[in-house]
Amino acid sequence: MQTNIFTRTLLAATTTVALAAGSLAAAGTSFAAPAAAQPAAVSEAVTPQAVNNLGLNATQAKKVQRWLKTYWNYRGSIDGKLGTNSWKAFQRCLKKYWGYTGPIDGVVGKGTIKALQRLLKDGYGYRGGIDGIAGPGTKAAFKRFANAH
Repeated sequence: MQTNIFTRTLLAATTTVALAAGSLAAAGTSFAAPAAAQPAAVSEAVTPQAVNNLGLNATQAKKVQRWLKTYWNYRGSIDGKLGTNSWKAFQRCLKKYWGYTGPIDGVVGKGTIKALQRLLKDGYGYRGGIDGIAGPGTKAAFKRFANAH
């Protein structure tokens, strides 16, 4: 009889330990691999950085903005950041005199740069090709343009 009691006690203890270990193991695996987080819904469109100073510092960009305000209907602030509205005003100039054919959208794309290069070639020492790439020669000539205004 004593053997039966000892066997039952041992069996009960072993079962309890096994159940506890199994519960802990299951709990451990549930925390080890959390469910993938769902991204939050976004209702706004993502827009690219709108400021493109093409190598100008803030002082030089302010000079360009003052020139744009005087001659090309720029209505934004003189903040030294050539953003969309600055480039829209510049595109109006480039469209009228320098062969820009794109939309007045404030995007500094290849067409805007090509027209800017024509302007810079005419009087600001740009010697490179009209390729629409704002490389070091374009940026240096644009700095000369800014400093002249």
